[in-house]
Amino acid sequence: MPVQRTIVLTGASRGIGHATVKRFSAEGWRVLSCSRQPFDPRCPWPGGEDNHIQIDLADPKKTIAAIEVIRSKLNGRLDALVNNAGISPKAEAGGRLNTLTTDLRTWGQVFHVNFFASVILARGLMEELIEAKGAVVNVTSIAGSRVHPFAGAAYSTSKAALAALTREMAHDFGPLGVRVNAIAPGEVETAILSPGTDKIVAALPIQRLGQPREVADAIWFLCSDQSSYISGAELQVNGAQHV
Repeated sequence: MPVQRTIVLTGASRGIGHATVKRFSAEGWRVLSCSRQPFDPRCPWPGGEDNHIQIDLADPKKTIAAIEVIRSKLNGRLDALVNNAGISPKAEAGGRLNTLTTDLRTWGQVFHVNFFASVILARGLMEELIEAKGAVVNVTSIAGSRVHPFAGAAYSTSKAALAALTREMAHDFGPLGVRVNAIAPGEVETAILSPGTDKIVAALPIQRLGQPREVADAIWFLCSDQSSYISGAELQVNGAQHV
């Protein structure tokens, strides 16, 4: 009987993360979900509460401490780590925080969640990833490659750094048998969208918002055997917004 595969997913409580849990659960994977929030019993997947880890990724000490909690729930192997958690703070009334207006503490908080947590978790779970010849997927953003009308400077630069980290990790983890890739979503229909997104959507070649399940499908592909020779890539999931 084949061994059940396991994924650790951050930012699992809503949007892309929620869709990703459902996608992998449907494929028979065990999902260890991580988020700032406690497990919501309304979530419709089996074993959800036992497989949930509450982590504040903005706090590096708590993130490091959570690694042992995660490892205690693994059987010595981890098939996939998906670094999906991200925060995008806004100014009052939802305005964009630029390089002139972003408080330094906000910069630190954003980078801890969006960037440093990915390094901490990948290194902390490295032995289990190597044992399974697993995969890491970092969720970047269209905002990591251009100035975005709504995404702030700290968010955008953290996602650009995460894209560069993906290349570095692919180089370093590859000889250990672990693949590392990224996906860069564009305008996806989640709670993070800002008013005025409809103007961006109107200019997209595909002319519609992406759906969380479509991003989850891309994550699934990069964690599956179908992508066994893909590493160091950043897959654009944005309806041709990047062209």
